[in-house]
Amino acid sequence: MKPWLSRLYGLALMAAACAPAAMAANAIEVYRDPSCGCCAAWVRYLRNQGYTVSMHQDEPMARVKARFGVPDRAVSCHTAVVDGYVIEGHVPAKDIRRLLAEHPDVRGLAAPGMPMGSPGMEMGNSERYNVLLIARDGSTRVFATHGPA
Repeated sequence: MKPWLSRLYGLALMAAACAPAAMAANAIEVYRDPSCGCCAAWVRYLRNQGYTVSMHQDEPMARVKARFGVPDRAVSCHTAVVDGYVIEGHVPAKDIRRLLAEHPDVRGLAAPGMPMGSPGMEMGNSERYNVLLIARDGSTRVFATHGPA
């Protein structure tokens, strides 16, 4: 085999091996109430950010939040799971990407409530809001801050 062809073949094999991991990082499962418009807007936002979204709309949300260990102080309208992390509420994609890149040993992220100006909540006046990191023990701390100063 010619050297350049051998190198090309090696690169193709390496790309094929990395593809499943990249696809898994872009696959996100969203649990939502079928009548919630802001949840649908957040799903559209995620798809525009390159995520492949699977939706579940047939389970009571309180049960979903309990199953994934979302503490009461972090609750929002929808719950998602990506690469083993819970994503609660209107969390921006850049925060999800940062979480996946840093890969800390935590439960996930939350944008508590439904902050105006967050992805899927772009109506009205934007407010400043925090995205919280949810630790394994259920405690939270600020992971990122968004919105006007």
